[in-house]
Amino acid sequence: MPKILSTVNVNGVRAAAPKGLLAWLAVTEADIICLQETRATDEQTRSVLAPALDAGWFLSHAEPGVKGRAGVAILSRRAPDAVRIGVGAFEGETWTPVSEFAALGRYIEADFDDLTVASVYVHTGEADTPMQDEKYRFLDAIGARMTTIDRDFVISGDWNIGHTELDIKNWKGNIKNSGFLPEERAWVSSMLAAGYRDVVRDLNPGVPGPYSWHSYRGRAFDNDAGWRIDYQLARGDIATRAKQAVVEKAATYAERWSDHAPVTVQYR
Repeated sequence: MPKILSTVNVNGVRAAAPKGLLAWLAVTEADIICLQETRATDEQTRSVLAPALDAGWFLSHAEPGVKGRAGVAILSRRAPDAVRIGVGAFEGETWTPVSEFAALGRYIEADFDDLTVASVYVHTGEADTPMQDEKYRFLDAIGARMTTIDRDFVISGDWNIGHTELDIKNWKGNIKNSGFLPEERAWVSSMLAAGYRDVVRDLNPGVPGPYSWHSYRGRAFDNDAGWRIDYQLARGDIATRAKQAVVEKAATYAERWSDHAPVTVQYR
């Protein structure tokens, strides 16, 4: 079973690859990596990641439904046993994605022996708008999948939700903003109540962050004024085996290849 899982929003795989993503892929010890916001077709993604694929990585990719937006992927050291695109459910032996989100490129899951790993991108939303309503519908669809799966499961990605005040440096200034709304935070709490573990928080209890996203604006990166919105939520036996978690924040602003940093968890 895979031991090290990473997740990172690459903020455009074609931009990130030459800026540092390929270099990171060449040295990471991760067994599985969940990517979000590839913002590229499958052909474009395979082309730009060709050095990594030639080195042995396997790519499972859900293309964006809208050009330049979303796109999620799973990179793995070996080929997955099965891959399913679009958040959904089984009807008998047939995987049926929720029609509204089937082709948007926001969800992919893959099986590796007794473990299922999912990469998810939850869009930002905007309070009191149809975009926020869509975000809630997508969360409902994800929750339905999360509460019915009956095997070890790790769902990783960019959730665009800060769960608690410890997860956003400027939480007071974001109380009424999407990403820190009561309904969004309650959804995360409901998943934890359903048996999921926020393994990074479990391994970093009671402390601010560690923040995984920093705005490109101002001095947010230098001042560590960030958000912790990239989670690995785990359920089943694997949830008890998380032993180390790290946010791989770049050493300097100039060395960033995304506004998100990889979140890497080692499991026993």
